[in-house]
Amino acid sequence: MPCLSLVVPMYNEQEMTRLFFGKTLPLVQQCTDDYEFIFVNDGSRDNTLANLKELAAQNPRVKVLSLSRNFGKEAAVTAGLEVSSGDAVIILDADLQDPPELIPQFWEKFEQGFENVYGVRADRGADSFLKRATAQTFYKIYNLLADTPLPYNAGDCRLMSRRAVNAVLSLPERERFMKGLFSWVGYKSAAVPFCRAPRAAGKTKWNYWRLWNFALNGLTASTTVPLKLWTYFGLLVSLGAFLFAAWTAYKKIMWGNPVSGYTSLMVVILFFSGVQLITLGVIGEYLSRIFIEVKRRPVYLADEKINF
Repeated sequence: MPCLSLVVPMYNEQEMTRLFFGKTLPLVQQCTDDYEFIFVNDGSRDNTLANLKELAAQNPRVKVLSLSRNFGKEAAVTAGLEVSSGDAVIILDADLQDPPELIPQFWEKFEQGFENVYGVRADRGADSFLKRATAQTFYKIYNLLADTPLPYNAGDCRLMSRRAVNAVLSLPERERFMKGLFSWVGYKSAAVPFCRAPRAAGKTKWNYWRLWNFALNGLTASTTVPLKLWTYFGLLVSLGAFLFAAWTAYKKIMWGNPVSGYTSLMVVILFFSGVQLITLGVIGEYLSRIFIEVKRRPVYLADEKINF
């Protein structure tokens, strides 16, 4: 029977540790007797690691990888995938918003031959209106610009075959946008719809500033279209400026109209100064990615391994 690895990134989830494990264990056992839980402690500052150590002491199938500090969810997921050994790997958040009841459905799809099975949020009623609106906007913009579109409302919650996992791990970038990488590797895919539940306990670690930076990182990691857009915009602006200069000269020669004064000049200068700063900002985002990649630092550092 194939082995199943369950990768769970955790950051300050002391309230969820036992609740999550107690709810997911019977569902995993429905699928296979050969399984492992891989909890990745992403530099938690509460009792998350202590709780995980207790679980690991009680059950040898519970494995704990504790990172040296908080590296972020993308790095934690990467760490879990690297140490996993299952023929199939399921990534699941500890907050139970992505329901563990998806595990048997994912496994059924895996047995049918699918190698990249992802959950799709059919109902996001548990999220605020602003979060739903910004998420919808992100998916639309991303799929408009990126070469490999994301399934709408699909998250990190998914099952991947060992071949798909190895393909993701073979990608060398340090700044990792996992949703984009999962989509890029392809393989036979299937969607499983579900209703997103409220967080069972604890508080979310995401705020709108972090989500904004996450979205920006995702776009710059997956496409160079923003750079091309500013090139075309610059060409259009240059053409418009040339036509406006020709029209101004024509009016001066034909009717002797005076050149527009201080107000119009200041508006034009301020507008194009803003355009230049935005352009430099877009270039800066890509330069910062190059700066991070050329240093070739590891995606994460492990501090402690238990039951491996």
